[in-house]
Amino acid sequence: MAIAVVGMLDEREEGLQLIKDHIEKRGHRSVLIDISIGTGAIESSLKPDIGCHALAKSAGTTIEKVREMLVKERDKATALMADGLGKILQEHHHTGQLQGIIAVGGMTGTFISLSAMKLLPFGVPKLLISSVAAMPAYAKKLAEFFGVRDVTVMHSVVDTVGLNPLVRRLMVNGAGAICGMVEAEAPAPQEEKHSIALTEFGFCDKGAHYVRELLDDDFSIISFHATGIGEKAAMDLVGQGLFEAFIDMVPAGFSEYLLGGNRSAGPGRLEAGLRQGKPYILTPCGFDMISCGPIQRRDDQDPLWTSRNLAARKLLLQDAIRVQARTSIEEMQTIAQEVANKLNQSSNKKLIKFILPTKGFSSLSAEGGVLYDPVSDKAFMDELKQSLDDDINVIEVGADINTPEFARAVVDALYQALDQN
Repeated sequence: MAIAVVGMLDEREEGLQLIKDHIEKRGHRSVLIDISIGTGAIESSLKPDIGCHALAKSAGTTIEKVREMLVKERDKATALMADGLGKILQEHHHTGQLQGIIAVGGMTGTFISLSAMKLLPFGVPKLLISSVAAMPAYAKKLAEFFGVRDVTVMHSVVDTVGLNPLVRRLMVNGAGAICGMVEAEAPAPQEEKHSIALTEFGFCDKGAHYVRELLDDDFSIISFHATGIGEKAAMDLVGQGLFEAFIDMVPAGFSEYLLGGNRSAGPGRLEAGLRQGKPYILTPCGFDMISCGPIQRRDDQDPLWTSRNLAARKLLLQDAIRVQARTSIEEMQTIAQEVANKLNQSSNKKLIKFILPTKGFSSLSAEGGVLYDPVSDKAFMDELKQSLDDDINVIEVGADINTPEFARAVVDALYQALDQN
């Protein structure tokens, strides 16, 4: 087994050499992978174990063709190298040859490396030394990687081209860090309990707590914060088949996508729960609101605020940044229709259970909550029941989502689905 050392040899030969040397001094084998996409005019004296030609070939092209793309199709060129690197890393992992990976890069190297690291499973040590990881302009793009993968990032502060006292310290620290992670890795203990994924956030925290209490003796509960990016992480790990079931208490990353809210998790938000052939338990928490902060957007005539007339609605102003607006009757009906369309595509509908808390989808829409609107909630429930296929079980509970009664219904539905699996 070996630690992959990844970077552009035509730019960062000295630093990569230092990392390689320190890894090997610690008694580990290293595999040096060159992701250079430059003109080829700079030749490194350090020879890689896997060169850029091999990466391009793995992606179905040649390094010469990749270089020709750089002027007009740079994104395509980097995507091909990322694809080739990802395939090679996956192959090494599947054959038991990969212990961990450390990559060093500027802008291009960072995105090539992250795209490949994203393909490696949770738990494989991953370390990126990058000079661009802290750039606010790229925060959203970088979050697509950091939000769903356990990548450790070392911001280099200075550029990592050449070798100077600061870069030398960074490379030594990075080598020590990846070696430490690999050395700390112990054989996974035999889990006595299966794991279940659970999405939750602050407006259903009590309900989620009751669910965890009821399941704790039989299962390990892995919670995901339903903030959009947390839901993407849940989708990713559920998609890897790591869980016995998925309790999706807050599937609202889908409604946020439909309505344009801040917590959007994209059009495929519900699909991971449907593809695995495992029990999928849903509640409507979060469908009763749109995340639309900061409040300044209202004053700036933001398109979301103006198109949906949010200023005229019931609002929760948590602070200057976080604002929740109540969803309308029409929006709730649209959400129900689109959710039903997704769930109806399942090939095993009997494993899907939709649990409806008739007295409040969240703490905000329960009686006394600032977004209380039972008419809109009923519009969702009526539309959902009408639109879902008969094979999908809908269970109504005469309680709000943050009650022991509702948690018991969720858990009972889970065990019923497990028996049917």
